[in-house]
Amino acid sequence: MKEKLLEEFERVFGGTDDCRVFFAPGRVNLIGEHTDYNGGHVFPCALTIGTYAVARKNGMDTCRFYSMNFVNQGIKAVNLDELVYDREEYNWANYPMGVISMLNENETRVDEGIDFLVYGNIPNASGLSSSASLEVLTAYACRELFGFEMSLVDIALLSQKAENKFIGVNCGIMDQFAIAMGKKDNAIFLDTATLNYEYAPIELKGAKIVITCSNKKRGLGDSKYNERRSECEDALKSIQSVKKIDSLGELTEAEFEEVKNVIGDETKTRRAKHAVYENMRTVRAVEALKAGDLKTFGELMNASHLSLQKDYEVTGIELDTIVETSWKVPGVIGARMTGAGFGGCTVAIVRDENVDEYIKTVGDEYLKKIGYAADFYTVEIGDGPMEL
Repeated sequence: MKEKLLEEFERVFGGTDDCRVFFAPGRVNLIGEHTDYNGGHVFPCALTIGTYAVARKNGMDTCRFYSMNFVNQGIKAVNLDELVYDREEYNWANYPMGVISMLNENETRVDEGIDFLVYGNIPNASGLSSSASLEVLTAYACRELFGFEMSLVDIALLSQKAENKFIGVNCGIMDQFAIAMGKKDNAIFLDTATLNYEYAPIELKGAKIVITCSNKKRGLGDSKYNERRSECEDALKSIQSVKKIDSLGELTEAEFEEVKNVIGDETKTRRAKHAVYENMRTVRAVEALKAGDLKTFGELMNASHLSLQKDYEVTGIELDTIVETSWKVPGVIGARMTGAGFGGCTVAIVRDENVDEYIKTVGDEYLKKIGYAADFYTVEIGDGPMEL
């Protein structure tokens, strides 16, 4: 891979002197969806698929970006003093531009242009965080190229800030944190309210994680993601009039049931219910995993999907078809949508001996009902960003 990337860099930019090659993973969230911006817990892990970059300082005041995934777009060039979001003009390059813009708001100035060639093997717009992977990759590469003092947690926070302020998607911290802090064969049990976290070994004992990509494209900025967040914020404000809390993630199910009537809006009540109940499901799922109880973990994954379908309304016919078919296949321990929803991917835990049957059964049913194919990835859990 490294040689292929350097060859392409030389073709596009000329020469490979002073080039360095970096990688940042994608991520999948096993449980805990739409809880990260509600002060709850999440349970993601980094993947061995992700985003690669060849980067070097170029001695100019211009950054030049090129993606092997979007070769028809050519080189995107922008002056360091003109880093402004433009969806049409810069397309995918808005993500690294946003990170560099946020770095330049700090004392960590990118004071020289860079040449930046990117290749990703995460399905684009799949819900496996290709955008967060690119953000963390950019921040990590800049740290190494310019010698910044930045922890991996700081890289996660800065990448989230780029998504919020530059891209305009009001995402929580989970994606960037999971990618920056990834650890092989472990998921991260993260309290998004405090950023306290612990690594939990994933021992599936004869089972695999299978990700199914619906191939329904979605971009968070185009979706109702920001609307869902706003609905939860409104519900929180109503609850705060009768209970002293800072986030929905502080409530147990019983406490929520006591105060939910104050919200006064049926839709916002369901949104808040999902945030509270999903948070508690995530806590219980990690407890079950630690106890070696995969059956309970799978049942909580299934319940998570139903809540995302009925209370949060972010699934849709594509994801529902995959998950509901998954539940009927022998050897499936649990299955749910993963990511923001509105398209993207599902995650399932499937017994080794049933993986082939799972892919065939779900693939056939999806093609028949939706009219185009889904893609399947049997994945491994990998480390965070690194230089190759």
